[in-house]
Amino acid sequence: MLLRSAALCRALLARRGRAAGLCRRCVSSLQVANEPVLAFMQGSPERDALQKALKELKGRTEAIPCVVGDEEVWTSDVRYQASPFNHGHKVAKFCYADKALLHRAIGAALAARKEWDLKPVADRAQVFLKAADLLSGPRRAEVLAKTMVGQGKTVIQAEIDAAAELIDFFRFNAKFAMELEGEQPLSVPPSTNSMLYRGLEGFVAAISPFNFTAIGGNLAGAPALMGNVVLWKPSDTAMLASYAVYRILREAGLPPNIIQFVPADGPTFGDTVTSSEHLCGINFTGSVPTFKHLWKQVAQNLDRFRTFPRLAGECGGKNFHFVHRSADVDSVVSGTLRSAFEYGGQKCSACSRLYAPRSLWPQIKGRLLEELGGIKVGNPAEDFGTFFSAVIDAKSFGRIRKWLEHARSSPSLTILAGGQCDDSVGYFVEPCIVETKDPQDPIMKEEIFGPVLAVYVYPDEEYKETLRLVDSTTSYGLTGAVFAQDKDVLREATELLRNAAGNFYINDKSTGSVVGQQPFGGARASELLYLSGDKQSCLSTGTNDKPGGPHYVLRWTSPQVIKETHGPLGDWRYPYMQ
Repeated sequence: MLLRSAALCRALLARRGRAAGLCRRCVSSLQVANEPVLAFMQGSPERDALQKALKELKGRTEAIPCVVGDEEVWTSDVRYQASPFNHGHKVAKFCYADKALLHRAIGAALAARKEWDLKPVADRAQVFLKAADLLSGPRRAEVLAKTMVGQGKTVIQAEIDAAAELIDFFRFNAKFAMELEGEQPLSVPPSTNSMLYRGLEGFVAAISPFNFTAIGGNLAGAPALMGNVVLWKPSDTAMLASYAVYRILREAGLPPNIIQFVPADGPTFGDTVTSSEHLCGINFTGSVPTFKHLWKQVAQNLDRFRTFPRLAGECGGKNFHFVHRSADVDSVVSGTLRSAFEYGGQKCSACSRLYAPRSLWPQIKGRLLEELGGIKVGNPAEDFGTFFSAVIDAKSFGRIRKWLEHARSSPSLTILAGGQCDDSVGYFVEPCIVETKDPQDPIMKEEIFGPVLAVYVYPDEEYKETLRLVDSTTSYGLTGAVFAQDKDVLREATELLRNAAGNFYINDKSTGSVVGQQPFGGARASELLYLSGDKQSCLSTGTNDKPGGPHYVLRWTSPQVIKETHGPLGDWRYPYMQ
């Protein structure tokens, strides 16, 4: 009903000679709220449905083709996605698109661009609202199960990601897009002015990570919502859930050729898209080196592009919890355990460095070690009591193991608990807490992306110096948290750490941002970076536009201002010339 009324509103405005946008009443009538997070208690319908879906995936390998338009394509470069907690189970068989297929996908996307961009935003939004309804209802258990089995998530971690966050992205982005269309310039008689929020001219390359099913859906979905065509390269280690999201979008009415589903070798994909004159944007989440390489490729090919491509990238973090002596110890312990070890520390926002005051450290240490003993690491599909599971793959396992070896061999580091690892069945790493005497040790500076928490204990009276240390230690600036009850300290910390985190938490953990509530994105090497040729800037970086907030959709538009004058222009001479 909402979307039919939007079309009627547009028609009535056009008849009156006004901008073919939406009236404010129509725009404001799209009401959305955050998707409730289900509890999955014993005997609940959602738990029964999930267990059934998990059972159906047991021992199964799903065949996942490249999809260009409506055609499923297989190449000779066949790959497999293994379950992290049981790498003997190949959950998906897929293939890499070669350069020829990628060029074909670009051509097919460009052919569909004009018609899709000309569709009213209300019609495009309808696709994503329907996809959200499918995810919320009949397809929820399937996507959760595939996220759990393919990416090693527990029930709750899959639920807040592949269900709640992805649903929120689709619904809130639709709301924000509709509201954006209602933002129109002033009109002064005898002229009317209007703003058209066009898609970008060309195609957007979406490159998504393994750790959030929702991010993949948003990296491809947000540009498509705004009238763009997209080549989506999902992560090899999130292929099963990513393909399910793609199929849901198609089921919801997304036309063929708007999003091309093209798994590919990273360098092959990067070389192909950055060499195309039609590249208009890259929407990326992943490592700093990969994003820097893509940025350099775009710069080297700048003279070939038809427009300045927009580069958006979120690149991880080395996130902190700073504890003042006035902090509530229970909150510190609970928040740190969740932030550092949920999903095995594989969230971009996970806490990996803790700064504790000397006076509270005995209490905090005792509680952390006590609670750590109760954390169960295992198979989340078989045991819902599992707190976290295996890390994503052999490469990640090997990298984390090297950090644990560094912790054992360094004279300034002491392993307080955990640190054992075993990859015989799955890529399992015990939660590990490491105390350092050196606040500049690499373990406090570099991203590990695993269940390893480094702790530095500081003298209570040096809390201001330690806050400056927090700010200057690492090149990242994604998330961070301060725990204190002293209001003056909180004010000081907020000022001193102003540039240390894009998402800053007070007396709460550094993870868990919610769409529409805490739009997510950081600064420094973590940040959402943009190279753009839009109306706001010819060259800009570090704009940090926050997916999950109202400004993000604007980044995927190329606004056009139209002035229409309703009468003769009159004499070319100015009166003062007489």
